[in-house]
Amino acid sequence: MTKHRFSAVIFDLDGVITQTALVHSTAWKEMFDTYLKFREEKYGEPFKEFSHTDDYLPYVDGKPRYKGVASFLESRGIDIPFGDPSDLPEAETVCGLGNRKNLTFNEILDRDGVKLYDSTVELIHDLKKEGIRIGVASSSKNCKTVLEAAGMLELFETRVDGAVSAELGLQGKPEPDIFTTACDNLGVEYAASVVVEDAVSGVQAGRKGNFGLVLGVAREENSHELLVNGADIAVDDIAELGGIEGIDRWFENGLEQDRWSIVYHDYDPEKEKSREALLAVGNGYFGTRGAMEETSAGKVNYPGTYMAGMFNRRISKVADRDIENEDFVNCPNWLPVSFRIGEGAWMDPNRFRVVQIQRRLSFRDGLLFREMIVEDEGWRQTKITSYRVASMEDQHVAVLKYTVQPLNYVGRISIRAELDGDLINDGVARYRQLDQHHLEPVEEGGDGQVQYLLVKTNQSGVEIGLACRMRILIDQAEQEVGMKHHTSRGKVASELVAELAEGQALTVEKLVSIYTSRESGEGMALRQAREKLDQLDGFRQVHAGSAGVWNEIWKKADIQVEGDRFAQKLLRMHAYHLMVTTSEHNKKLDAGIPARGLHGEAYRGHIFWDELYILNFYALHFPDIVKSVLMYRYRRIGEARKYAKEYGYEGAMYPWQSGSDGREETQIVHLNPVSGEWGDDYSSLQRHVSLAIAYNIWNYYWITMDDTFMAAEGGEMLLEICRFWASKAIWDEETERYSIPKVMGPDEFHEHLPGADEGGLKDNAYTNLMVAWLFGKVTAYLESVPGEKMGPILKKINLSGEEIDRWKDIKSRLTLHISEEGIIAQFDAYFGLQELDWDHYLEKYGNIHRMDRILKAEGKSPDDYKVAKQADTLMAWYNLGTDEVASLLSGLGYEADRATLRPNFNYYIQRTSHGSTLSRIVHASLANELGLGDLAWEFYMEALSSDYVDIQGGTTAEGIHAGVMGSTLLFVIQSIAGIQFRDEVLSVNPALPAGWKKISFNFAFRKKYYTFDVFREKMTISVDAPDDQLVEIKISGRIHGLVPGRKLDVAY
Repeated sequence: MTKHRFSAVIFDLDGVITQTALVHSTAWKEMFDTYLKFREEKYGEPFKEFSHTDDYLPYVDGKPRYKGVASFLESRGIDIPFGDPSDLPEAETVCGLGNRKNLTFNEILDRDGVKLYDSTVELIHDLKKEGIRIGVASSSKNCKTVLEAAGMLELFETRVDGAVSAELGLQGKPEPDIFTTACDNLGVEYAASVVVEDAVSGVQAGRKGNFGLVLGVAREENSHELLVNGADIAVDDIAELGGIEGIDRWFENGLEQDRWSIVYHDYDPEKEKSREALLAVGNGYFGTRGAMEETSAGKVNYPGTYMAGMFNRRISKVADRDIENEDFVNCPNWLPVSFRIGEGAWMDPNRFRVVQIQRRLSFRDGLLFREMIVEDEGWRQTKITSYRVASMEDQHVAVLKYTVQPLNYVGRISIRAELDGDLINDGVARYRQLDQHHLEPVEEGGDGQVQYLLVKTNQSGVEIGLACRMRILIDQAEQEVGMKHHTSRGKVASELVAELAEGQALTVEKLVSIYTSRESGEGMALRQAREKLDQLDGFRQVHAGSAGVWNEIWKKADIQVEGDRFAQKLLRMHAYHLMVTTSEHNKKLDAGIPARGLHGEAYRGHIFWDELYILNFYALHFPDIVKSVLMYRYRRIGEARKYAKEYGYEGAMYPWQSGSDGREETQIVHLNPVSGEWGDDYSSLQRHVSLAIAYNIWNYYWITMDDTFMAAEGGEMLLEICRFWASKAIWDEETERYSIPKVMGPDEFHEHLPGADEGGLKDNAYTNLMVAWLFGKVTAYLESVPGEKMGPILKKINLSGEEIDRWKDIKSRLTLHISEEGIIAQFDAYFGLQELDWDHYLEKYGNIHRMDRILKAEGKSPDDYKVAKQADTLMAWYNLGTDEVASLLSGLGYEADRATLRPNFNYYIQRTSHGSTLSRIVHASLANELGLGDLAWEFYMEALSSDYVDIQGGTTAEGIHAGVMGSTLLFVIQSIAGIQFRDEVLSVNPALPAGWKKISFNFAFRKKYYTFDVFREKMTISVDAPDDQLVEIKISGRIHGLVPGRKLDVAY
């Protein structure tokens, strides 16, 4: 039993153990230069010699031999046959050239011998003494020969090299196959293993393999490249690591920090806007994108601060029409700080050379940290350090600490700090033809070390007041420095000047307060913002207070995973961004959950149906937040009634897109940019949003047992939503069933039938099943509670017994269309649509997630084909489970044992393009339920990483996807831990993925507080319950009794 926190170390060979990397480079150069000269003579191609820096490192280093040949030739635009590994070295094929290189390598090796890196050899011997398993993984087919020549072969317990890879069919770097195979051979977990590599492709493989530590050895002075591509630590030589103790320190401290943060070691303009969304700080009242303080809105960067429920409406002239849109306001920017040297240019990372950079967002305490070194045109280098917090303790407070330090010069440094309200909404390119001007300046100014700003939205009339007090420090000593204030329209800029010696640090702390007239009252926002400054001592005070609240949040919300650092990181990232969007502060606000968070302007900050995927997680951990979100809907029930009446319905019809007041914000026409003609937009026909609201209300009640809410606002919304659906259901004398026309399901590819003159579909299966479910739940609830409990609501809305009886009738006679094979048609006439040639489109386009756009570009319509953007019919099973859907089918008079999940899953998954991130989590959950573990895991990891890797190619830049974030958290509890909440007694059937050793979490369900530790073969559960009553729980089909205050250990 090892006393260390890691079990094995897998070493690369060339450049890590042996000094053969240069030998390889020399052999590659000799072979390629000879071949390139041959091509010059034969084909007249200008000779350009093979370069170690420009060719060997990016295209060849670390890759299997033939892959290296192909990669380099592709970079030069040379296309030759691949050939066969048995090709002679003279053959003009990829294999032939690779074999020619191998001959050259062996000749050099025979001539010069093998040199070792002493520090690596010393570490290997130390590891052997400590009983730590050791392996070698290399792309080289010469690995065994080299190790034998060096007298090192016997030290390694396993060897996975180029020869072994060819025999086993392993993929080369940057795939992790050779490293995972080495660990498998040793019988050790990847999470407890170290990979040591010197090549970029090698650390990429290490990152993909999800190993406990990826150590990069920067033999080419390429620490930066190694860190960017996946190394956790980069050293010039292994001696810098600190031996075994250094590895232990990483597994004890560094790995834990990594699980609680995201880190970027580079500044990539193409990815910057997406990173700004992922590096956002916030507290539910406001969210601020992670843009650097020196940047402004443009092609590369987009600073933005968004406040919950802050909307403004504008009318824009588009073509020949006036188009009204309500937008999520880009509020005043409190971030700007920059510096300049002497009279030089103000620092801008897009104009200065970024020598070095690291940015880290800590989820644990909401702290965004940045350290970078920049160089101006005069080669003067300056170190910048910044810390940023949006206080989770006080929703009105933010703080920024910004330090500059001359590294190789002395001189006069100027710092400029701003509050900027002279902004427009410019974060989404497709909205730029619209009027995006929402803020009007009211007042701006500065006094001493205080600056202030007041703006007002130009339609909704909300005042936003900001005040900022600055603390100035030189080498940590506070200074009273005079500041010059410059004001312009909606902006105040304050400057200070200091003479700094080399290495001296100048720090500005910006203590910021933000208020609006919504909570302060007309004319009071700026006054309250300025008064708040008197309560703020400095960065440390604000950070400590905020960190304390975050700590309490994590006690409730954290899902701990042992054995998968990547999943752990992303689960915490998702929980963090949800809390940035909607927190305990929302109990005092009137706001829903924007589909794209407080992180950007996509979807104009509107509230859709995405809360269906989010609120169950909140209900289990923060039920008061759920109630506040549902109250947002209740306060707009008047608009929902008005909306229903407008279309001839009764009850409450909630809008597909909701903003400030609850009216429908979805456009009903759109301009075709190609034809210039206006066409109908039918997306507002997604009336199932009302079903999502009803689903959320019922689940909140079921989880919390909040009878008071159910007997008042919750009950009223449920009954009025039922009333709406009853008024929309039409009796068909021919079928003797009810139909629901003119709707769209979750699949937005289908708006109407082919050739139809009007929008909408008839008898969408998801809609009809959810309506039947809703009527069943509500009528059963009304029958189960005393009359006096719901009497006031029934009287208030004048609901009669006849109406309720009709709901029961509709519940048992709604229409579905089911094939002989048991497939439930997505809607009436669905089976008459054309099949799509999926193989053709996949081969032609590669990425076919947005098949609607591909088809339209070809002059076709997705309405004509059996192609779905996301799960539609399958959503019924996702929401309700197999038993509930079977019960609904039976209640409707259909054969429930025929129309089961499996045939429908198999049918629809083949016809779904997954153009929505939400589609993946639905299919992951249902695949898991069907026992399709590998498929479930593939879909789940795509969903879990979708924002982190920006899977949709740039959409994360416009805001995170809150729905997928909430649903991936719930997946761990419901699908991996296997906990179902549909009955009063919890049911638990765990199935941990490969590599996961343990998951731990807690939640409250029906006034009981549960704590779970789920291992691979057993679990430990405890519960706190009122009156210390015995609590029943079903584990793998067997009932167990939980005694409050005692732990229950159960094998499963």
